[in-house]
Amino acid sequence: MSTQFGESFVGAGAEAAHVNTVLGPVGGPVETAWVSALAMPRAGHVPFVATVVPGVPVRPFTLFVNKAPLEGERHAALTWGAAQAGVAAGVMAAVAEGTVAEAEASELLLVAAVWVNPEAADEEAVFANNKAAILGALRAGREGRPHVAEALAARHAPSNAYYHP
Repeated sequence: MSTQFGESFVGAGAEAAHVNTVLGPVGGPVETAWVSALAMPRAGHVPFVATVVPGVPVRPFTLFVNKAPLEGERHAALTWGAAQAGVAAGVMAAVAEGTVAEAEASELLLVAAVWVNPEAADEEAVFANNKAAILGALRAGREGRPHVAEALAARHAPSNAYYHP
């Protein structure tokens, strides 16, 4: 398997989820990045292994990397709680549906860069949006989306959740 890159944005407002993924085989460059990120946390960014329930890591092993520095107890709780649980549920949904082959899951590593807005408040929306976003990013990675033609077609009207010309 070659390295797969994925991206997905789900939801609106402060509870929206933006996820970037890098999925690759154990023993490859993703492993080096995964281990390096885990071993070298930075102020406000503490990568950790996502778990389905305490003591049961997600398979493929998933490194949750927060893109937004933690800003207060509520933001930390939503990041480590609802967002992490959503990512775990979404990864396992990807395995259950075959987006990530169950037979390969133990030989893969996933880096999930996850945005949780410091203004988010609704933990159920944070959970649901992160579950959908990680599943969408993994599907996009498997399918090689967006295709170059899609990106070229969109180039004349760039926009995102924070920029609407």
